[in-house]
Amino acid sequence: MKTKPELELADVKTIAAAAEAEALKNQWPVTIAIVDDGGHLLWLQRLDGAAAVSSHIAPSKARTAALGRRESKVYEDVINGGRTSFLSAPTIDGLLEGGVPIMKDGQCLGAVGVSGVKSTEDAQIARAGIAAIGL
Repeated sequence: MKTKPELELADVKTIAAAAEAEALKNQWPVTIAIVDDGGHLLWLQRLDGAAAVSSHIAPSKARTAALGRRESKVYEDVINGGRTSFLSAPTIDGLLEGGVPIMKDGQCLGAVGVSGVKSTEDAQIARAGIAAIGL
């Protein structure tokens, strides 16, 4: 039987704090979502000034990154490249940049999704959070 690492609450809090710090440093009002490897929500934080819809988009981006084991930007690029039929893929609805998987030793532990500013900035915040746990 294989074993694999998993996110603990302390990891989630560390990721969230680092992502929040990156957002606040840049004065970006965003929502930050963290999910486990099955796409189940572990953390949702809407910063002051973040649009209400971002509280729906951030978890979707995170879930997409976790279930697909790749950044949500990959799917955005596929669709923008003309494969619009991908929009019908089941369960995957956060098809915008800003969802980043949390990978360790080739295993997906979960993902961080951010929504509220430019998609490249959303991804920057997500990566800053993940970097805080050394990944």
